[in-house]
Amino acid sequence: MSELITAELVDLDLSATTKDAAARSLAERMVAAHRVTDLDGFLADVAAREAQMPTGLDGGIGIPHCRSEHVSAPTLAFGRSARGIDFGAADGPADLIFLIAAPAGADDDHLTILSGLARRLMDPEFTAALRAGDDPAAVAALIRGEEPAQEPEATTPIAAAGEAAPAEDDAPFRIVAVTSCPTGIAHTYMAAESLTAAGLAEGVEVTVETQGSAGFSKLDPAVIARADAVIWAHDVEVREKARFRGKPLVDVGVKAGINRPAELIAEARRKTERGEIAAVPQGGDRPADGTDGGSGADSAHFGVRLRTYLMSGVSYMVPFVAAGGLLIALSFAIGGYEIADAKSVADHFVWGQADSWAALLNQIGSAAFGFLVPVLAGYIAYGMADRPALVPGFVGGAIALTVDAGFLGGLVAGLLAGAVVMAIQRVPVHATLRGIMPVLVIPLIASAVVGFLMFIVVGKPIAALQSALTDWLNGLSGSNAVILGVVLGLMMCFDMGGPLNKVAYAFAVGGLADPTDGSLKVMAAVMAAGMVPPLAMALATTVRKKLFTKTERENGRAAWVLGASFITEGAIPFAAADPLRVIPSVMAGGAVTGALSMAFGCTLRAPHGGIFVVPLIGEPFLYLLAIAAGTLVATALVVLLKGARRTVPVPADEAEATAADARVGATA
Repeated sequence: MSELITAELVDLDLSATTKDAAARSLAERMVAAHRVTDLDGFLADVAAREAQMPTGLDGGIGIPHCRSEHVSAPTLAFGRSARGIDFGAADGPADLIFLIAAPAGADDDHLTILSGLARRLMDPEFTAALRAGDDPAAVAALIRGEEPAQEPEATTPIAAAGEAAPAEDDAPFRIVAVTSCPTGIAHTYMAAESLTAAGLAEGVEVTVETQGSAGFSKLDPAVIARADAVIWAHDVEVREKARFRGKPLVDVGVKAGINRPAELIAEARRKTERGEIAAVPQGGDRPADGTDGGSGADSAHFGVRLRTYLMSGVSYMVPFVAAGGLLIALSFAIGGYEIADAKSVADHFVWGQADSWAALLNQIGSAAFGFLVPVLAGYIAYGMADRPALVPGFVGGAIALTVDAGFLGGLVAGLLAGAVVMAIQRVPVHATLRGIMPVLVIPLIASAVVGFLMFIVVGKPIAALQSALTDWLNGLSGSNAVILGVVLGLMMCFDMGGPLNKVAYAFAVGGLADPTDGSLKVMAAVMAAGMVPPLAMALATTVRKKLFTKTERENGRAAWVLGASFITEGAIPFAAADPLRVIPSVMAGGAVTGALSMAFGCTLRAPHGGIFVVPLIGEPFLYLLAIAAGTLVATALVVLLKGARRTVPVPADEAEATAADARVGATA
């Protein structure tokens, strides 16, 4: 650690009284040591980091820190204040202040050393030695770890993320934790150390995955599987969240992990005792920094990774679809379909005319729709290679619109942008260029390459394919339309909000970017089929209560509302409990609904289902008839399949209740 701190970077009599003055005083020492090139620019970066979250910690510690392009080499300055300086800690001012400066492209070795310091700050012997030291050179040596007598014997190292911590057979409780902070230098590792130390004190085995700048080594799946609970102490998105499904979860900010680890462990125990299982979202499976964090992404099947990339784009596109589509649909409801040809409301708007308001809604919605393809492409690229891929992704998506490549062009542009950025990231560069690579070099080169490919190479062929697809949708009639409706209905109901469901939805939404009669029929069929699973399960639990448990009957009452609101996921509890009977039944119902919707010629301009969009549907009564028919088919099948079982499992509490009823009847 000799390159990070020297005696000249230690001030044992820091006279500053505010955190800004303290940062300036320590930063001036860095400037004098030729570690910081622009004092004001660096302090602005420190202040920006401080604005994200105060850097004061319990125990009298302040750790202002940041990454900055004005830092020439990783540097640590230390100041000791007799009066104390307020850094926002709950227990009062800090007397030990560490200013950590990392270059924008700091290498992993230096960041690992800085993270080691962060861990040592949680050891009381180390901080006591810092308060007692009277020689700057000795204090610098202590911080560098060159004072063997001062090594914190009481500090137990954090269990490596990829391996299980030593566990005894009688270990009472096991926790896996993830810690992360915006900069990934200090709080990440201090929270990890704090949780581990608290676990030792409580007799709890805590294994921590630090998602910081010094690397991301994933927890062993076996360690996660045997854990009783999960703690997330984070201020940035946890990477690959799906690994922690099915566990009680305590989800807090990173400072809570540092300041009150014992409380978090106690809360994890309580949630486990109550059987609270976290609803971990599907999102977040992409590493937040665009790396795979080890073997995770690379070891996954290509199809799985491709689906993840595409779903990343679709998930960010959906809000634009929902806002724009509903605004356009409302404009049609108010002013009729001809409102799409109205003059710009910037030039002609009459406050008292309904048509002017309809035109306003239509033009706002159309503006939102104009972002669909660029957002899709940009966030597909983002899912592949993180923020450096956003610019080439958006540029590629915009070019797709320019060359009339449409939705398909956006898909290809996003994949191309992500691939190009990933290729550039693999090229070794000099350390001096690392800081500007993600903000200048990569976006510049990747945008030029993607623009060339979209304009010159692939844009026109994709546009031709898009045109052919549009013509095919417009020409759908008779059996072809019915077959497409069947396929879309099956996809919507197979995994009920999962990947196949989203693929069908994305296909329908893509048609709304350039709406035609065929694409509007597809949208209607997809939305109608998505309502069938929860409605069918609600009806089944109503007409044949004895086939379902008490909990399922309660879920059935909620499923009425969920189905009417186009929340397909309302049927998931039933499918999870009895997949072999429920999933085929609702798929059959969805296929019937999709086929009938297409056969009836129902159309829908809104990218959402549910009863509240019925006024916006073409042939609304036939649309509702298609939903009712599919619901009845699915209900009949699930009742038939469940009733065909020789025995119907009844929970113990219900069996006792039934027996009690029988005794009462016999007595009467």
